[in-house]
Amino acid sequence: MADLRIQLLGPHPLVSRDGGTKPPPRGRKAWALLAYLTLTRAAPTRQWLAELLFSDAADPLNALSWNLSQLRSLLGPDATLGGDPVVLTLAPGSFVDAQALTASSWRHAMDLPGLGCDLLQDMPLGACPGFEAWLLAERRRLAAAAEDVLREAARARLAAGDGVRTVDLAGRLVAANPLDEDAQELLIRGYLAAGDRLAAEQQRDACVALFRRELGAVPGIAVLHAADGPAVQRRALSDRAPSRASTVARLEAGVSSAQAGASDTAIRLLRQAVDEAESVGDPALRIRARAALGSALVHAVRGRDGEGAQVLLEAIALADLTGTPGAAAQARRDLGYVELLRGRYDRARRWLDDARELSGGDGVERAWTCALTGVVDTDLGRHERALAGFAEALELARAHRDAQVEVWALTFAGRVRLLRRDLAGARASLTAAIDSARSVGWTAFVPLPESLLAEVDLLEGDLHAASGAFEHAHAMAVQLDDPCWEGMAGRGLGLVAAARGDISEGMDRLADARTRCVRVPDAYLWIEGYCLDALCGLAVAHDPRQASQHIDDLEALAARTGMRELVARAYAHRGRLGDQAAAEAAQVLAAEVDNPALTLPRSR
Repeated sequence: MADLRIQLLGPHPLVSRDGGTKPPPRGRKAWALLAYLTLTRAAPTRQWLAELLFSDAADPLNALSWNLSQLRSLLGPDATLGGDPVVLTLAPGSFVDAQALTASSWRHAMDLPGLGCDLLQDMPLGACPGFEAWLLAERRRLAAAAEDVLREAARARLAAGDGVRTVDLAGRLVAANPLDEDAQELLIRGYLAAGDRLAAEQQRDACVALFRRELGAVPGIAVLHAADGPAVQRRALSDRAPSRASTVARLEAGVSSAQAGASDTAIRLLRQAVDEAESVGDPALRIRARAALGSALVHAVRGRDGEGAQVLLEAIALADLTGTPGAAAQARRDLGYVELLRGRYDRARRWLDDARELSGGDGVERAWTCALTGVVDTDLGRHERALAGFAEALELARAHRDAQVEVWALTFAGRVRLLRRDLAGARASLTAAIDSARSVGWTAFVPLPESLLAEVDLLEGDLHAASGAFEHAHAMAVQLDDPCWEGMAGRGLGLVAAARGDISEGMDRLADARTRCVRVPDAYLWIEGYCLDALCGLAVAHDPRQASQHIDDLEALAARTGMRELVARAYAHRGRLGDQAAAEAAQVLAAEVDNPALTLPRSR
């Protein structure tokens, strides 16, 4: 097994082999080349790499060859580097810190020497606009990944009852971003777990004051009630001790209430079930009750994902402690769902992969993990891979007759086809999703496929059908109080208004949709990016003075989360405003996106 270690995070990149640090290559661009080949999802040709990094050289291809030879010497005989496209293959057992940051467990990632440092920190590279854009996007993505490691570590320590360590980790998150509601909630809960209720209440009050001062609003319900402690429903002293049968009945009633959309009732019953399961002392029941409560909190109650994640982690810890990790497969899947919503895709994939591995013969659980992993892939611009995941999810869902997984997979497969402008395929998938959702009474989900299908109508020029469908989806989303679906439908209404010639109303509706879809802290961030992309497109075409800020917002959101297709779109919008370097950068970023319908401005 190779003993090759590559450190790219921080100001002093290095390569070590067999325990010894190797002399660095001559020049900075060899490090840039190594970072790109290590982290890119593209298959770069020699011509591409020469133009990307060595266009200022007298002979770019020769400069590339010289730097490749330096890297071969640096990496040693166990690594292979060459070909056209250029492929870097590291031997099994090789270590790259930037990869470990996103792929490792939080326990391993916390030990990285470069945790919190930039990729190739403070390394100027000269006139390489395309590479600089790629590097900036990677730096933002990896910086967010470092925060995600701290967040996951803080949640794990809180679930383990280690309040002191939770306060330390969550405090670092709050210091980095005081307006992060999830971090504030973790810090407050950490103080409470450490036995310092006064500090918890003071932190909550300070957070409320900060939000009022900076945002003109108060934080969400999760922060406001974080200092209250767990709201378990204790039995009266005169009550008989619960039996296993009565606890199971309460648990099943809570799950049924959640499935029926009666979230308040579900949460009350499931909190009681968790409390009673402790008295019954059945480990399997304790795991089931916590997993059910955590699931209800993250799926049925907006703004309570932080509490839900903590309960799910408790279920996982119990399952691991009792040697039955498979009992908490759904809890891992639900944690993957939480991370997916917030654009923390690397952590989402880890949880979903674990859930799939532990699902055993449970076909429905495997179907859900395939479907959710497909959404991760398509959010990141890996559309072919996503379609394969949705196809597997559909096959499993139909084999096990689970209509909700089928609806989910059909909807997001339809979204992939819409993004790739396969309008006939999108219409077929989305129509089937709506029909299936209505047939099983899953009306709360209908506004999403309905909005996507309305966009198909819009692209095909049927403004009347598109307008009616968007209006219906928006009205339903408002009734459901679902900000994500409101954002999707509101975006469509803005595009319809613009298509009818009312640019001002279109801009206003798009801006409103962007704001509404993230009015709770656990909203689905991809929808905000989708709204911003439409807003950028309209502003570039009709009001260039407003466009720059919208483009900056889109780039920041997409780069931080790794939504590479939306990063490429941000640079493309900037290129259409006349920024030639941005147009070139869009080409580099789009090379990592699997979407033939992605249109880019021409670069010289």
